[in-house]
Amino acid sequence: MTRAKLLVIDDEKQIHRFLVPALEAAGYEVERTTTASDGLRLAASRAPDLVLLDLGLPDEDGQQALQRLRAFSTVPVIILSARDQESEKITALDNGADDYVEKPFGVGELIARIRAALRHRRMRDGVETILKAGPLSLDLDRREVRENGQLLSLSRREFALLEILMRNLGKVITHRQLLTAVWGPAHVEDLQYLRVYIWHLRQKLGADTIALLINEPGVGYRLLEEKPQELSPK
Repeated sequence: MTRAKLLVIDDEKQIHRFLVPALEAAGYEVERTTTASDGLRLAASRAPDLVLLDLGLPDEDGQQALQRLRAFSTVPVIILSARDQESEKITALDNGADDYVEKPFGVGELIARIRAALRHRRMRDGVETILKAGPLSLDLDRREVRENGQLLSLSRREFALLEILMRNLGKVITHRQLLTAVWGPAHVEDLQYLRVYIWHLRQKLGADTIALLINEPGVGYRLLEEKPQELSPK
């Protein structure tokens, strides 16, 4: 996994219309559905990293859906609901929700709550939140990259490419794997996209770091943990 996968279970079309593009722009992979039954099926089969769940679903009350979800998954769940009664919030939290956000809500606040829930899960699971390679340091929580302590200004896709390579230090990641992870399966043949973004990424890295980013012609790319030692002539 390179980008956190979010599952949105909500029957309001306007929620999907404005929320999904905002979440994708924030760097998340988003799947959506409008019913509890489909949501539970996707939660079981796709293993999302976080679920956004509405309580007012057409086929089943969200509180019941949450209980059924908790029977097989510990995925973080944030409730999105227009129900503002304290009893509803308490019930949702007692049923296993991690957070409760009232509608209408600000997208910025919701994304901050998503980051917090994902951070708590990584801490619970003991997942590393800072990746390092040579002078590079990538902070998954802050979504920041620093080189020798200096903050780099990377686009969302540049960050995603670098994250994949840093999660797999020393391994060759194929063109197809990178294109699928960053652009989606519809773009597995669009090698030019990848070449352009790798070129942009190289322009933002220092000389020592560029030496770590290796092109494997016709195959893909790899990121080394440290610069290879030069062999002395015999």
